[in-house]
Amino acid sequence: MTLKLFELVGTDEARPFSPFCWRTRMALAHKGLLAETIPWCLTEKDAIAPHQSEKVPVLLDGDIAVVDSWTIANYLEDTYPDRPSLFGGEGGRAVGCMLNWWGDVTVMAGMFPMIAVDIFSQMKQVDAAYFRKSREVRLGKRLEEVAAGRDKTVEGFRKLLEPLRLMLMTQAYLGGEKPNYADYIVFGPFQLARVVSPFKLLAADDPVYAWRERLLDAFDGMARKTPGYPV
Repeated sequence: MTLKLFELVGTDEARPFSPFCWRTRMALAHKGLLAETIPWCLTEKDAIAPHQSEKVPVLLDGDIAVVDSWTIANYLEDTYPDRPSLFGGEGGRAVGCMLNWWGDVTVMAGMFPMIAVDIFSQMKQVDAAYFRKSREVRLGKRLEEVAAGRDKTVEGFRKLLEPLRLMLMTQAYLGGEKPNYADYIVFGPFQLARVVSPFKLLAADDPVYAWRERLLDAFDGMARKTPGYPV
């Protein structure tokens, strides 16, 4: 049965950029599963409404629709137990749940104001108008105003990554010697930034930078092969 994955794209369908879809992309690759990509734009709500969702990722496995990246990861783990584990056991799954929130609340929310204007620049006109209006309400400023201060804001963001940095000073991945879903949770936002933005979120001597490089090269360089900006 062919798996299908709805993924967020902008003007270039070769550059899927949703951090949540990238979590799922990496999870599928980890499991050795292939999925047909269905390009999806932000205002195409009708396309995924039959699957009881307004957002991507949406994974179709035959007649089964699974929505939300964390739910998809658990579905893949439970449905394909004969393939490499995403969590390495129930303890790893429990820790992954916490990291799923940390990835959203700290990593994604921390970098979003700095790259929101770049996300906007990648979108089709109808999606860009929707994105600008909704995100400027959330941020309380025009996207360009928020981005104007990012050279200073990025220092605070880098400090937020200290728990991740300290761990990566002692091991190659959050999962240990090899990556697991914990790594993919945190990597998703960084891949979003790489695809849409020329802004440098990390210093080249940061252990987090080296970790991101290793994940870009994972699975035969799957993430790196997606067009993006030099990092």
